[in-house]
Amino acid sequence: MNQKKIPVTVLCGYLGSGKTTLLNHILNNRKGLKVAVIVNDMSEINIDADLVSAGGNLSRTEEKLVEMSNGCICCTLRDDLIKEVEKLALEDRFDYILIESTGISEPIPIAQTFSYEDVDSGIDLTSLAKLDCMVTVVDAYRFWHDFSSGETLLERGEATGEEDTRDVVDLLIDQIETCDVLILNKCDLVEGNELNELEGVLRKLQPGAKLIRAQNGIVEPEEILNTGLFDFDKASMSAGWIKELEQEIHTPETEEYGISSFVYRRRLPFHPERLAEYMADWPVEVVRAKGLIWISVKSDLAASFSQAGSSIQFGPAGRWLAALSPEEQQELFSIDPEVLQTWDDMWGDRITEVVLIGIDMDRSEIENQLDLCLLTAEEMDMDWASFNNPLPWLSDDELNPNSSVVGL
Repeated sequence: MNQKKIPVTVLCGYLGSGKTTLLNHILNNRKGLKVAVIVNDMSEINIDADLVSAGGNLSRTEEKLVEMSNGCICCTLRDDLIKEVEKLALEDRFDYILIESTGISEPIPIAQTFSYEDVDSGIDLTSLAKLDCMVTVVDAYRFWHDFSSGETLLERGEATGEEDTRDVVDLLIDQIETCDVLILNKCDLVEGNELNELEGVLRKLQPGAKLIRAQNGIVEPEEILNTGLFDFDKASMSAGWIKELEQEIHTPETEEYGISSFVYRRRLPFHPERLAEYMADWPVEVVRAKGLIWISVKSDLAASFSQAGSSIQFGPAGRWLAALSPEEQQELFSIDPEVLQTWDDMWGDRITEVVLIGIDMDRSEIENQLDLCLLTAEEMDMDWASFNNPLPWLSDDELNPNSSVVGL
């Protein structure tokens, strides 16, 4: 007899966004559902669990609250999460599992927990549970403050450890770009025009999610329970920058509050020193930028570029396919023939494609400034190894020999 898979909703969102308030509201309005709750908090004393116990009206006999403290379920406590979900599912007495992640959790690793068998433990949650909905709660009042703070989690005393060097803004973006439902909370604390502008930006960053405005975490339970919304492939490809790249022809949109997006696409490489200088003075109007960059460096590698607020992440993204031998290229063409649709006779797949999303962006000025960072015709014929390269980079020798080719 096959056991029915128990549905699961995961609540993500930065510290103080209102996840616990939302969780308590759902528990007090769950309409007869027998719910097991897993609360993850980084502190040794699980404050969130205490709040849920006090406000969530959980039945001692019919429901269960599992506290997971002093760690994060997307990394250090991931094995514990897998075991707890398995245990709850096998009890076969709950209708639903609600998980409140800690404010510094990243959604993708949590989603992966429910999408693949765990090799280390041998536990396959895909046969026991079904991830129904990934929810991200955004604090409308503090969003821009946190977004533009330039602080790391370590500087705020919120990191998982000394090695956790993540920027606050990168975490905010990760949580927004990977969700099925985006709840814009504390809307009563923000003026109308500011709120509309923020909502417009969030819709650009995550066009695939259902966006709900809320006050005090009050959301109808059916908006996040038994929705059937989660799909791992869709979730991992739902970010606004990905959607923008997928458009063959971009149609400029006239949007309220000056919110817009465009793709910067060129078949010339950047001079590393000029690009580094421009990135050091990156335009503040750009809220989010992401894509692949072609740099004129000796090692024929593509660069990954990711910007959010004042945080810029830059590094190698694998070898260009055009740098491989003809035999290796033909083998990869047979695997992914779509590559040939954009193949350039001279440069192959080498290209810069960066999506920019922002408020009141001067597209012409940004494109002109980026174009000035490209190699001139004279520089194209020079020895690229002679260019000063202040960008963080890995040489061919340092690159993992098993690293993938760009796009594959």
